[in-house]
Amino acid sequence: MKIKNQIIFPKYQKIFDQLGENIKLARKRRKLTIIQVSERAGIHRATLDKIEKGEASVSLGAYFNVLRVLGLQSDFLKLAADDEFGRKLQDLKLLGK
Repeated sequence: MKIKNQIIFPKYQKIFDQLGENIKLARKRRKLTIIQVSERAGIHRATLDKIEKGEASVSLGAYFNVLRVLGLQSDFLKLAADDEFGRKLQDLKLLGK
Protein backbone atom coordinates (compact mmCIF):
# COMPACT_ATOMS: atom_id res chain seq x y z
CA MET A 1 0.00 0.00 0.00
CA LYS A 2 1.39 3.36 -1.00
CA ILE A 3 1.54 5.99 1.73
CA LYS A 4 0.09 9.35 0.73
CA ASN A 5 1.98 12.49 1.62
CA GLN A 6 0.02 14.93 3.68
CA ILE A 7 -0.40 18.37 2.13
CA ILE A 8 0.06 21.02 4.77
CA PHE A 9 0.05 24.71 3.91
CA PRO A 10 3.20 26.56 5.03
CA LYS A 11 1.44 28.62 7.68
CA TYR A 12 0.13 25.42 9.26
CA GLN A 13 3.42 23.59 8.86
CA LYS A 14 4.85 26.14 11.31
CA ILE A 15 2.56 24.63 13.96
CA PHE A 16 4.00 21.17 13.31
CA ASP A 17 7.51 22.61 13.30
CA GLN A 18 6.91 24.20 16.71
CA LEU A 19 5.39 20.99 18.08
CA GLY A 20 8.41 19.02 16.90
CA GLU A 21 10.78 21.51 18.46
CA ASN A 22 8.83 21.43 21.74
CA ILE A 23 9.04 17.63 21.82
CA LYS A 24 12.77 17.68 21.07
CA LEU A 25 13.40 20.23 23.83
CA ALA A 26 11.31 18.19 26.30
CA ARG A 27 13.36 15.09 25.45
CA LYS A 28 16.65 16.93 25.88
CA ARG A 29 15.55 18.53 29.17
CA ARG A 30 14.97 15.02 30.46
CA LYS A 31 18.40 13.99 29.15
CA LEU A 32 16.88 11.18 27.11
CA THR A 33 18.36 9.99 23.84
CA ILE A 34 16.43 9.45 20.63
CA ILE A 35 16.98 5.72 21.06
CA GLN A 36 15.64 5.70 24.64
CA VAL A 37 12.48 7.60 23.75
CA SER A 38 11.82 5.69 20.54
CA GLU A 39 12.19 2.32 22.28
CA ARG A 40 9.90 3.38 25.14
CA ALA A 41 7.35 4.76 22.68
CA GLY A 42 7.48 1.62 20.55
CA ILE A 43 8.48 3.47 17.39
CA HIS A 44 11.52 3.45 15.13
CA ARG A 45 14.11 6.12 15.88
CA ALA A 46 13.64 7.49 12.35
CA THR A 47 9.98 8.09 13.25
CA LEU A 48 11.00 10.04 16.34
CA ASP A 49 13.37 12.06 14.17
CA LYS A 50 10.42 12.87 11.88
CA ILE A 51 8.30 13.86 14.90
CA GLU A 52 11.02 16.18 16.15
CA LYS A 53 11.14 17.76 12.69
CA GLY A 54 7.38 18.27 12.74
CA GLU A 55 6.48 15.98 9.87
CA ALA A 56 2.72 15.70 9.40
CA SER A 57 2.94 12.24 7.86
CA VAL A 58 3.60 10.63 11.25
CA SER A 59 0.55 9.09 12.90
CA LEU A 60 -1.18 10.83 15.75
CA GLY A 61 -0.66 7.67 17.81
CA ALA A 62 3.11 7.96 17.44
CA TYR A 63 2.99 11.60 18.58
CA PHE A 64 0.87 10.52 21.58
CA ASN A 65 3.25 7.71 22.56
CA VAL A 66 6.20 10.10 22.52
CA LEU A 67 4.30 12.59 24.66
CA ARG A 68 3.42 9.74 27.03
CA VAL A 69 7.06 8.73 27.38
CA LEU A 70 7.93 12.34 28.18
CA GLY A 71 5.12 12.55 30.76
CA LEU A 72 3.22 15.06 28.66
CA GLN A 73 0.22 12.90 27.74
CA SER A 74 -2.21 15.30 29.41
CA ASP A 75 -1.19 17.93 26.84
CA PHE A 76 -2.84 15.70 24.25
CA LEU A 77 -6.23 16.49 25.79
CA LYS A 78 -5.72 20.16 24.93
CA LEU A 79 -6.02 19.39 21.22
CA ALA A 80 -9.32 20.77 19.92
CA ALA A 81 -10.50 21.35 23.50
CA ASP A 82 -11.52 24.96 22.95
CA ASP A 83 -13.99 24.97 20.08
CA GLU A 84 -14.65 28.71 20.06
CA PHE A 85 -15.96 28.74 16.47
CA GLY A 86 -18.30 25.80 17.10
CA ARG A 87 -19.72 27.46 20.21
CA LYS A 88 -20.38 30.67 18.26
CA LEU A 89 -22.25 28.71 15.60
CA GLN A 90 -24.25 26.92 18.25
CA ASP A 91 -25.06 30.18 20.07
CA LEU A 92 -26.25 31.80 16.83
CA LYS A 93 -28.59 28.88 16.23
CA LEU A 94 -29.86 29.04 19.80
CA LEU A 95 -30.52 32.76 19.41
CA GLY A 96 -32.44 32.10 16.19
CA LYS A 97 -30.22 34.24 13.96
